Amino acid sequence: MKLCVLGGGGVRSCFLAKSIACNASLANLTEVVLMDVDQAKLDRYGKLARQIAIRIAPSLRVTLTRSVEEAVTDADFVITTIRSGGDHSRVRDEEIVSRYGLLAQETTGACGFAMAMRSIPVLLDYCEKIKRLAHPNCLIFNFTNPSGIVTQALNSCGYPVYGICDAPSEFIKQLAAMLNVAEDRFACECFGLNHLSWFTLFQVDGQDVTERIFNDPQLFSKTEMRLFEPQVLKMTDGCLPNEYLYFYYYTRKVIASSAQAKESRAQLIERVNAQMNQALEGVDPDQEFEKAFRIFFEHYNIRENNYMMNESGKVRVRHYDVPGVEEFLTAPDEGGYAGVALRFVRAWSQNEPVEMILSIPNHGAIPGLRDEDVVEISCRIDKDGAHPIGQRQIPQPILNLIQTMKEYERTAVRAILNRDRDLAIKALLINPLVANLDLAEKIVDAFLMEVQKEGQPPWK
Repeated sequence: MKLCVLGGGGVRSCFLAKSIACNASLANLTEVVLMDVDQAKLDRYGKLARQIAIRIAPSLRVTLTRSVEEAVTDADFVITTIRSGGDHSRVRDEEIVSRYGLLAQETTGACGFAMAMRSIPVLLDYCEKIKRLAHPNCLIFNFTNPSGIVTQALNSCGYPVYGICDAPSEFIKQLAAMLNVAEDRFACECFGLNHLSWFTLFQVDGQDVTERIFNDPQLFSKTEMRLFEPQVLKMTDGCLPNEYLYFYYYTRKVIASSAQAKESRAQLIERVNAQMNQALEGVDPDQEFEKAFRIFFEHYNIRENNYMMNESGKVRVRHYDVPGVEEFLTAPDEGGYAGVALRFVRAWSQNEPVEMILSIPNHGAIPGLRDEDVVEISCRIDKDGAHPIGQRQIPQPILNLIQTMKEYERTAVRAILNRDRDLAIKALLINPLVANLDLAEKIVDAFLMEVQKEGQPPWK
């Protein structure tokens, strides 16, 4: 079986490669192709990822290419994880949005729309090539952000794509660890949209543990609930929010905290990545693997340890140190999006049903949404595919926000597919993180100037 990664020269490809190598047997993988349009990224992060993969699974054939056609030809599985426009496009997005006093975060609000403007056209082209060149039943897993809008757009154009995000699964691991139980003993359900989801029905060995979780003092210190204040539990009727809901529940606080920072999150990542690229200059991971490995983690962990620091002023639950090579290679795989994808493949191909969280068409699972609306939800996976678990007791205020944001996503997709300025303005007017007509017009026009500089076709 062949798996290809579109965007395989990205900074996170090292973790992706480990997850693929550790889980290759789940999907009978024999070949992995890491594709990226940037040769320098392939030479740095693609080679490093290849070395990691073959050291874990020596029989796995791992190749690098800049050719989409070569990558997807005869592919059985595809993972998309691209950043169209590179790091600096994120910096520009955040600068534009911050100029108007609004929340500037890469996947939510106006910045998320700008990211979708760049991502969707590229992925539509890739999906058409997959349709022509890959195996007829090729499975496509999208990790490109903003994952919900991107997955919605691809599905609406007739490309059946599964959206994957590692935030929900990481939070569930934290809850299980807090309760000191094995992850396979703990269960809960997730519902909502990507980066706008909630968790409910908490169980250990089939027994309800909701009160135990809510009363545990570690909930607000040892999990991503660290971002919230305890009174949030009174506002969500027994549902725990995804970490990204921090941007909706504490919008003004995030804006004020970010304004106090010496540099934005986007600027930090651009700076650290540039320093890492410079440090890796002249270092061939094939010949100097341990040196390249150390340089990578010394820089990457700066990003990780500062995650959400600007926005919240709070440190991460876990501090990341530079691991030893053998420590990293032999440590159990933490899952991530590749692990989710390959667990899906095993359940689907071998008819070993499992439950996992994916972004898929709603099909009646969340009331008040259309069947074709892509939602992030707990699913049962079997030989017939993914089946969303129906939700019937969603608190009305939460459902209201889900419906509003889904209407934003629908409108955003239509705007991008039709390159329609007025629809883009309407989409941002619907989004509660913008919701001002005059600002929506100014922001959309600023975004359009940027994408036209990048060579995209003009909008009407």
